[in-house]
Amino acid sequence: MGCCSSAAQSSKREWKPLEDHSCTDVPWLFLFILFCVGMGFICGFSIATGAAARLLSGYDSYGNICGQKNVKVEGIVNSGLDLTHKKYVFFLDPCNIDLVHQKIKSLALCVSACPRKELKTLADIQKFAETNGSTLCSYELQPSEYTTDPAATKLCPKYPVPESAPIPFFHRCAPVNISCYAKFAEALITFVSDSSVLHRLISGVMTSKEIIMGLCLLSLVLSMILMVIIRYISRVLVWILTILVILGSLGGTGVLWWLYAKERISASAVETQIAKDNLQAVLIYAIAATVFTVVLFLIMLVMRKRVALTIALFHVAGKVFIHLPLLVFQPFWTFFVLILFWTYWITVLLFLGTTGSPVPNEEGFVEFRMVGPLKYMWWYHLVGLIWISEFILACQQMTVAGAVVTYYFTREKRNLPFTPILASVNRLVCYHLGTVAKGSFIITLVKIPRMILMYIHTQLKGKENACARCMLKACICCLWCLEKCLTYLNQNAYTATAINSTNFCTSAKDAFVILVENALRVAAINTVGDFMLFLGKVLIVCSTGLAGIMLLNYQRDYTIWVLPLIIVCLFAFLVAHCFLSIYEMVVDVLFLCFAIDTKYNDGSPGREFYMDKVLMEFVENSRKSMKEAGRGGGAEGRELKPMASGASSS
Repeated sequence: MGCCSSAAQSSKREWKPLEDHSCTDVPWLFLFILFCVGMGFICGFSIATGAAARLLSGYDSYGNICGQKNVKVEGIVNSGLDLTHKKYVFFLDPCNIDLVHQKIKSLALCVSACPRKELKTLADIQKFAETNGSTLCSYELQPSEYTTDPAATKLCPKYPVPESAPIPFFHRCAPVNISCYAKFAEALITFVSDSSVLHRLISGVMTSKEIIMGLCLLSLVLSMILMVIIRYISRVLVWILTILVILGSLGGTGVLWWLYAKERISASAVETQIAKDNLQAVLIYAIAATVFTVVLFLIMLVMRKRVALTIALFHVAGKVFIHLPLLVFQPFWTFFVLILFWTYWITVLLFLGTTGSPVPNEEGFVEFRMVGPLKYMWWYHLVGLIWISEFILACQQMTVAGAVVTYYFTREKRNLPFTPILASVNRLVCYHLGTVAKGSFIITLVKIPRMILMYIHTQLKGKENACARCMLKACICCLWCLEKCLTYLNQNAYTATAINSTNFCTSAKDAFVILVENALRVAAINTVGDFMLFLGKVLIVCSTGLAGIMLLNYQRDYTIWVLPLIIVCLFAFLVAHCFLSIYEMVVDVLFLCFAIDTKYNDGSPGREFYMDKVLMEFVENSRKSMKEAGRGGGAEGRELKPMASGASSS
């Protein structure tokens, strides 16, 4: 488990890729299993204490669980009622949302049925109770007293009572019309000062939901197509991406300016507030697109000299995807497992929200609170979210690394396993789960303090002085940078573990030494490679956004474009990032394998290179370009001399 136990031996030890497999970091695997048992205990405790029944069936403000007989709560009136026939929770004022405490500030009752139509007066509420047998006023008030008792205005729901329907599986009456939550949305969207604009935005999303779903599907298809293109035309991929991004950005900008000119002519004929909003919205879109296009062109101009290296590297990675086609589907499995875990985590979190003993609050109603050490289960559950999520992502990294390592260090590619991905998963499960647990725990240790500082910064917003605010932001930024560096080092450590079956600390040290020895080459490959993959993401987002502009053009109210387009573009970027991050991961693994190959092999009998002809071609091309830079005395040329000498012996 020690990080320095094999520091002296690692520099002398020769790597023997795929020749030996042994279990690594076993104590950390036991620790992770023990932690997962604790997560299971929290889930069992929340269910055993009745939280599951309170969550699914719901409970009223007096602590009664709807749809069953209840036990009397000491000091609480209207508790301990038999509500067997009242299975739904109804809020007297469902739209009164407390944003600070994140709950509905309303009296909750158990009712027999939700009002399926709007009730405008107390007489309508009384008629609904007499017709459906569902009393919407407080338990002590009889239906015949709804229109005669002066207290009915406080004990009955705020009218008009909106039309509502029960939420599936959770037995809560929820308003059907989403405009009920307009105040909640306005509180979140602070830049919208006109409520009519907000309503138009919400209605735009609702009326365009089919288009949004279609565009999200389009982004998924485009990402898959781009992955296929990378496999077969990697040599010209960089130029194709560059041309398409230029055309896409110019086309999108041109369309927006054309719409602006067209709308300006229309606005001059009809001077209305909506027309002015449309004109201003299109102008903002066009200016933003123009600025983005100019910045993108400047970056591409600076990066143009290193395109040749990227073309060769992409071709090598493309061959990996040809031999390992299942790599394309890795994001699906990882995303599916993450969704399952997050669903479980949220479910248990909801259970914990209703766990505890009934305690009267200031208003005389019941709240369920945990006391003593049990209240810290929230923190344990939060750490579990981060650690297990990072563990799942690390398993993906180890799986991809193991498959690419198998491909690289197998001299005869026809001798590859039938499914290298499944073989890599088998090695992960049998030997390296402890290493993955340890690496993900290190990321968790960095991420938790950053999240705590972000929470403190949010809570103190507007209260702290400028110096404290600056220090908080600096600490958050430093922790974010540390997290990214550790994530990159972890990924290379998993590659070293897949190659030589060493524990996490030894693998991290070996990978770090290799990366430091090739620091400038790492910077060049990561910079150019990441930029080209970023262009691929931009291409997918621009293509999806352009398709969205054309499809949404039938709606003349351009202001309502913003939410559908933001939703679609964010989803397109997320999908593109998931797919192209696999490609980036393959490139990083290939480079570490290549660096190890050139360091420990020289091409002589018994120490032949593992790399194939295409990768050797990459070595020769990069060596020539680096020699040209070295003639000028640049540090880049000097840094690459040891590797170049090893490669030249071939």
